[in-house]
Amino acid sequence: MELVLPPKKKRSGLKTLRNWGIFLFLTVMYIWTFTGIDIDWGRAFERMINNFQRVIPKLFNPEWASIGKVWTAMVETLYIAFAGSLMAAIIAIPLGFMAAQNMTKSKVLTTFGKWVLSGIRAFPDLILAILFVVAVGPNPFAGVLAIAIGSTGMLGKLYSEVLESIDMNIVEAMEASGANKVQILFHGVIPQIIPEFLSYAIYRFEIDVRASTILGIVGAGGIGTLIQFAQMNRNWEEMGLILLVIVVVVTIIDFLSASIRKRIV
Repeated sequence: MELVLPPKKKRSGLKTLRNWGIFLFLTVMYIWTFTGIDIDWGRAFERMINNFQRVIPKLFNPEWASIGKVWTAMVETLYIAFAGSLMAAIIAIPLGFMAAQNMTKSKVLTTFGKWVLSGIRAFPDLILAILFVVAVGPNPFAGVLAIAIGSTGMLGKLYSEVLESIDMNIVEAMEASGANKVQILFHGVIPQIIPEFLSYAIYRFEIDVRASTILGIVGAGGIGTLIQFAQMNRNWEEMGLILLVIVVVVTIIDFLSASIRKRIV
């Protein structure tokens, strides 16, 4: 028996016109953006070619004599990321509960909680690092605070979404059987949220390790300080070693983090 394919659906003219409109709009936006930037493209291209020939070969020739110094700075970076992530994972819990509609059952509190978390997320880590360097001085503690506050916004939002998705039938059954708030919290809510809370906290640590590598550029400690010194001294061999260490460590942490999260959830 011969199989007959169903006829192709005719494309409507309105849909085609809409797609062309989007394409033209994006094209105009790109042209407007590039023509609006005051760049000497010829000079920029020439400089890029010169730097490429001068810098790139040195980056691939790491200065192994500096491995001790670079490794010490990388370990400090990991400490900053870990301490900041841990602080954020703890601070985000009450904020997550406050922003979850089914936990507070108060529109005012939920809205306030969501605003607080949105306000925190509005600040990039680098801006927070500059503010804390001004507040507590140029040291790793400024980096820890920047990571902690920056991560709290994201974790608080994710925690609130986890809380809003829990099975409320369990909570309602416990309420009906006369359980108090503390019993409901420890036996009805926390067992449902622990795996995802841990998974998100580990995932955020993974992000914070990458974020911590650049905080030293503004004086907040870690391997970013070495990056700045290497760039100022045009020591591209040491820069190559720093980048190599960052890539290896971040890759290992990504792999371990994914493996642990897969087992938790």
